[in-house]
Amino acid sequence: MRFASVVLDISTRQLDGAFSYAVPSELEGETVVGSTVLVTFSHRAAVGYVVAVLSEPPEGVSSKKIQPIEQVLAPSAFDETAARVAAWIAREYACPLVEAIRPFLAPGQKVRVTRSSADAPWELKNERAGAVDARWASLAPEANDFTPVRAASRQRAVIEALREGPQRVSELAATIPGAASAVTALAKRGVVVVEARRVVRGGDKTTLSSAAAPRPERLTRGQISALAAIDAARAARCGDVVLVDGVTGSGKTEVYLSAIERALADGRGALVLVPEISLTAQTVGRFRSRFGDDVAVLHSRLSAGERFDQWDLVRQGRAHVVVGARSALFAPLADVGLIIIDEEHEGSYKQDKAPRYHAREVAAELARARGAALVLGSATPSLESLQRCRAGSFRGASWTRVEMPERPGTAVLPRVTVVDMAEQFRGGGRSIFSAPLVAALRGVAERREKAVLMLNRRGFANFLMCRECGCVPECPHCSTALTYHERGHMLACHTCGRSWPVRAFPDPSTSCPNCGSRYLAAFGVGTQRVEDELAMVLPQDVEVIRMDADTTRAKGAHQRLLEQFDAAECAVLVGTQMIAKGLDFPEVTLVGVINADTMLKLPDFRAAERTYDLLEQVAGRAGRGQRPGEVIVQTYWATHPAMRAVAAHDRAVFLDAELSERAEAGYPPFSRLANVIVWGRSEKDVRSVTSELAEAVRSRVGMAAGWEVLGPADCVKSRVKDQTRRHIMVKAPVDADLGGLLGSCVTGLGRRVGINIAVDIDAYDMM
Repeated sequence: MRFASVVLDISTRQLDGAFSYAVPSELEGETVVGSTVLVTFSHRAAVGYVVAVLSEPPEGVSSKKIQPIEQVLAPSAFDETAARVAAWIAREYACPLVEAIRPFLAPGQKVRVTRSSADAPWELKNERAGAVDARWASLAPEANDFTPVRAASRQRAVIEALREGPQRVSELAATIPGAASAVTALAKRGVVVVEARRVVRGGDKTTLSSAAAPRPERLTRGQISALAAIDAARAARCGDVVLVDGVTGSGKTEVYLSAIERALADGRGALVLVPEISLTAQTVGRFRSRFGDDVAVLHSRLSAGERFDQWDLVRQGRAHVVVGARSALFAPLADVGLIIIDEEHEGSYKQDKAPRYHAREVAAELARARGAALVLGSATPSLESLQRCRAGSFRGASWTRVEMPERPGTAVLPRVTVVDMAEQFRGGGRSIFSAPLVAALRGVAERREKAVLMLNRRGFANFLMCRECGCVPECPHCSTALTYHERGHMLACHTCGRSWPVRAFPDPSTSCPNCGSRYLAAFGVGTQRVEDELAMVLPQDVEVIRMDADTTRAKGAHQRLLEQFDAAECAVLVGTQMIAKGLDFPEVTLVGVINADTMLKLPDFRAAERTYDLLEQVAGRAGRGQRPGEVIVQTYWATHPAMRAVAAHDRAVFLDAELSERAEAGYPPFSRLANVIVWGRSEKDVRSVTSELAEAVRSRVGMAAGWEVLGPADCVKSRVKDQTRRHIMVKAPVDADLGGLLGSCVTGLGRRVGINIAVDIDAYDMM
């Protein structure tokens, strides 16, 4: 008899780890690592996942006392290596093992099971996911000798249509009324053969001209050096990392494509991660132009069924290149030879829900486990990656940095102008556009070129404020100022998603909730306002396209808006951060940043780094073709090192000051940082638990060098959805087992009714 280690799908720290079950002889062929099974636990049915199959029972346990597996609910979704990576995620990020396993499961798979009757087998509940078959009709040899009766006009029409070749029954029915019944009748006579063929969803094409990837006549010296380093890392087969540090437009994508070609030639596959869903259309177009149908796409904007089909292509071995956002890292690509993370500095690679992993760290572990190479690409590499390259190694893997300082051909970096908006104001300027930006926009219109305007804020204005008492309306459920949206005249909370019509908030007279004054004014700038004011600055024949979270809610909206911008003769694309990276439109000659200070003064040690990265990335959208580019950055803090570094195209101006501050304060990359958040409806209970937890961590840490426990304190967002939020921050040495320590401390607290605890290792969100 064989035995299986099963992780139960019950999320609790008090029930972590795997349990042993016997494998009945009739299920031995189906019970493999990665399969979903039905077992009995504590006298009730439970769903679990097999992480190991053993020939012997656990030591000291009689095989007669081990309960059997009741049923196999779903085939294998992952292998032994993936199971080991999931166990690493659970330890590293202080989460229950089952939460680390779920990302590896088939898209749309739910925990719940159901059955039609008491005697029927249990079935796994899915979210409209699973294989879909289409009915295809084709003529059988008997059709040559078959003549329909005179009245059977539909049968004759179907036969004539099928003489041109097999067709979907649904397509026949769309052109020939009653074709479905005619096909059924002909099939009974043996004249037509009907078969089921698998439908693959989620493989939509794009019409973006920039999505093609023609092979260049020759590579630059930087590209050649990068490919040589990647080849060496692949040959080592031990998880070595190559950081491709290339300026915007230096041809990093061609490096990725060439490296993947070499990996495929060796019989191995590749995973490619991009930070934004909006980039997927362009990226997929480039990869499909080179690799055809060997590419599978995985991202959250696909439906559950589309994600399942693309995921299943990979599981069946029909696709060997996987392109997608963060979750594509868990695709069932067995023989991974290359993992690529484009724009590796992006904060979107950090998961904000359990398991709170960072894709870069999981990719490094996956590369070690699979014997693959990891390639990190960016024009603004993260400080963590730069520090590891300086050290030469991290966690047993070699880290190599390769520079790509030039753009291919005659393209050059754009000229950057930093405009001090305080001086503009003193000179009488009251518009959200500075005089240099207005002049540049009108020049683009005259030359019939294209421009990109970036603002890190959606809506019409940041907030409403009472002109008499200064009160700012806040969400009644969150400690967040409400954002004013002119279209629809509503106030929206971008934390919990609730919204109120302005004329009904806080009462029908739209008065100040504090003093009752009716003089509420909009302050700040949003994408809607930028769009409206552009119409007054530019000629009517210039198309203005807005791209933010409001205009891209619908499925396919990202791709549709980019295709609209691509097809326009002269246009301005107004958007938030989603337009700042990865987009490649050679016709764009002007990039404007409306307010570069949005993130600079946030209570976050990464604020300056994020600002520099964003400005450098969005500046790189200009001048990628033959015509020179221009970038205008509007700011009230023109002397900040991030602004000066972007203007000079000199990263050292920013890095020297930033690394000095980080080292002095003991922040990453010179330490590890965890943020433990506790929330609940009872403020008293939340305060009690955070104090108890902080004391437990301090007692474990003691006087160890490099450790520091800060708090507990209220979160910046101290109330969300009517729940109080407090947090504890823990700094630790770079090589510390931070997840293991905090995980054991949280587990030691036991379960507290009404209290939630989230352990965020290597935290990116300090709010």
